[in-house]
Amino acid sequence: MRRSDLVADTAITLLAERGMRGLTHRAVDEAAGLPPGSTSNLARTRAALLELTLARLTELESVVFAPEALDPTAGVDVDVAARAFARALHAQLLDRRRTLARYELALEATRRPELRAVYDLAGRRFRDVAATLLAAMGSADPARHAGELVAFGEGLMFYAVAGAGGASAEDDLRRAVADLLTGMLRPVR
Repeated sequence: MRRSDLVADTAITLLAERGMRGLTHRAVDEAAGLPPGSTSNLARTRAALLELTLARLTELESVVFAPEALDPTAGVDVDVAARAFARALHAQLLDRRRTLARYELALEATRRPELRAVYDLAGRRFRDVAATLLAAMGSADPARHAGELVAFGEGLMFYAVAGAGGASAEDDLRRAVADLLTGMLRPVR
């Protein structure tokens, strides 16, 4: 494993376990079993550590939300898209650590413009994939619908992880996503 991945993975765990205040260069070194100063050598500032962590988190989440099962040229329908999206959401919910860390980073990004830019760029990648898929499915406004689909997924995850909802079963997630997609793709009269 690359040292940068070890540092970022450890930072993700610390964010989930201790929150933003518990994430320090020294805490990462200790939790990762690295010599003192190792994290500082890789990410000199706190901002650099946060950006490294967010980049790694985005990389890990990109694997979970990989669009290969959703080839727009293959004529994806609501059921196929809903199953794939629900599978990805469920996988994300199974790793609460990543989801909690992302929420910590999202809140921190509201106070750090340099992190906000990185966070927004990462989010755009997911919305762009969703927009391409929704356009292929016949959406009248794929960019808007992609934003709504991502926001819906974010809301489901927040409700399951930090809200009162508890963990959601994959089939329940599939039905919820199918309902949303069906409404989005309904012709406007």
